Amino acid sequence: MPHNRIVTLDGALNFRDIGGYKNDKGQSVKWNKIYRSDSLSSLSYKDKIKLAKLHVIVDCDLRSSYEKNSSPDDLWSGVKYVDVPLYSNNVSEDKGENKLYRFFHHIPDFKDNFIGQIYQRTLLNSHSQDEFAKVFANLLELPADAALVYHCSAGKDRTGMTTALILMALGVSDDMIARDYLLTNKLYDFAVSRNLPSNDEISSMIAKMNVTKGEGTAIKGITETIRQGWGSFDSFFKKELGFSQSDLKQFRKMYLE
Repeated sequence: MPHNRIVTLDGALNFRDIGGYKNDKGQSVKWNKIYRSDSLSSLSYKDKIKLAKLHVIVDCDLRSSYEKNSSPDDLWSGVKYVDVPLYSNNVSEDKGENKLYRFFHHIPDFKDNFIGQIYQRTLLNSHSQDEFAKVFANLLELPADAALVYHCSAGKDRTGMTTALILMALGVSDDMIARDYLLTNKLYDFAVSRNLPSNDEISSMIAKMNVTKGEGTAIKGITETIRQGWGSFDSFFKKELGFSQSDLKQFRKMYLE
């Protein structure tokens, strides 16, 4: 049966299925289980019927409080809304600024890669790690006949980082993770500013990234940092996100075929 990666909606431009990607063992990520998207604040009546028919019962919103208050998700029947504010503006939570931590974990330097730096900073932030873990926890609790969507405003950065972690957990190659990340360029026009307030640090960061087209090298801020810093996703999943090896085994059983 053919599958469509892009889910066509009236009110979202970048809603897509991350199923179908193969890992190094020849297994494929299951279709119709995990979706990524841009903002879900402008869904039409038909969109909401479609998402209900797709059995999308969990909506993980990665946006800041400002974004959520300005453009709240337009929820559909049967969906559980999960608040997952991925970015933190608390510098005390940023472990990546600790030189000893960087040295101990062999954290790579992305000084010539602005977006890669932001991704790495987010990956190493204790608040952000708790939020990433929240998405995985909801996926681990998802019923067999249901699906989950996570999203930010453009479906590029916060959504891209979350996707990279999920696909790494499932053994998908770095190259394929980068290819999925770059699909956003074909679906979204980043030339238009989001007009977020400059006096809000998180919103300013979002505004700058949302007018920058995705680069394959940017996602290395996630993949290379994990590989060089922890040796494998398995180790990062346990030591930084707080899960067990049995959790990871269960996750792969649920989302691979």
